Amino acid sequence: MDVGKTPHNNYNSHSFAIGLCLAICSSFFIGTSFIIKKIGLRRLTNLGYARAGAGGFRYLREWIWWLGLIIMGIGEAFNFIAYAFAPASLVTPLGALSVLISSILASKFLNEKLNFLGKLGCFLCVIGSTIIVIHSPKQEEIETLAELQIKLQEPLFIAYLILIVFTFFGVVFYLGPKYGNSNIVVYLLLCSAVGSLTVVFCKGLGVSLRETFSGATNDFNNWVLWFLLIATVFCIMMQMNYLNKSLDIFNTSIVTPVYYVMFTTLVIIASAILFKEWQNMGYNDILGNICGFVVVIIGILLLNAFKDMDISFKDSSFNFKPKLPNNIENRTEFVYGTYNNRNA
Repeated sequence: MDVGKTPHNNYNSHSFAIGLCLAICSSFFIGTSFIIKKIGLRRLTNLGYARAGAGGFRYLREWIWWLGLIIMGIGEAFNFIAYAFAPASLVTPLGALSVLISSILASKFLNEKLNFLGKLGCFLCVIGSTIIVIHSPKQEEIETLAELQIKLQEPLFIAYLILIVFTFFGVVFYLGPKYGNSNIVVYLLLCSAVGSLTVVFCKGLGVSLRETFSGATNDFNNWVLWFLLIATVFCIMMQMNYLNKSLDIFNTSIVTPVYYVMFTTLVIIASAILFKEWQNMGYNDILGNICGFVVVIIGILLLNAFKDMDISFKDSSFNFKPKLPNNIENRTEFVYGTYNNRNA
């Protein structure tokens, strides 16, 4: 090997930049779509129609909800194309930016207040995302549909697929009807589990279409391509349905971060099982990627865990001014230096 070269030199930096830009644009569209869809759902509730969380489908006749869906579709299209150019373990964690966008817009249009800790959380989301970009895998492990077809038959991925299927039926027929309206994790677990498969199938579709349009081969004659397409459409429909239920029942500023953490974690697991994108990474990049993800999670927790508290910068320990006693007499004694002596 020539001096100065690394395994990362095999990767097309131009393609990586395209995938990165598409992932960032996707986050802006998706973050905005959450707010627009929530506005549409609130409007229907105010008009007295059955909520989506209660099984109502009136939102399908609401133009604001459809606008949000179209914007989300644009974002997901950018996301889909990004998977064809960049590793899934880079594209998916950048979804943290959609949490940031939705939180900022929610404070403006949904009256969901963003306090000092929330703003600090937004800052940490940006820092964590930057760390992830720097340390993410810079090379693809699957280049053709034939390689993907072999990996789809590996026992470990089949076991993961079976686990997702059991989770799906368990939530739909038992956990959802019993706990879905009181526990935010239930429906979002289903969205995240199915979503991890959506990413896997989208990644496979992206690789296949890129290979076909480049003229290397014609994958339209391969049944695997059509299987991936049908599976992707089904998974997206399930995600959309149960994400609507969660958005209708729970606060947007809670749904978005919880969904991000669960979804990203399962996508990283699914990608590690199927694509093995991390197998050629150095220990420093693996550690950096994990640290970036942890920073993002901390940012998201700050963004939402204390969202109902009235916390400002003045309330922090950076305010070095002494707090005066409330009593006027004691306040006078405090100024002349006798208050502390009297209470010693």
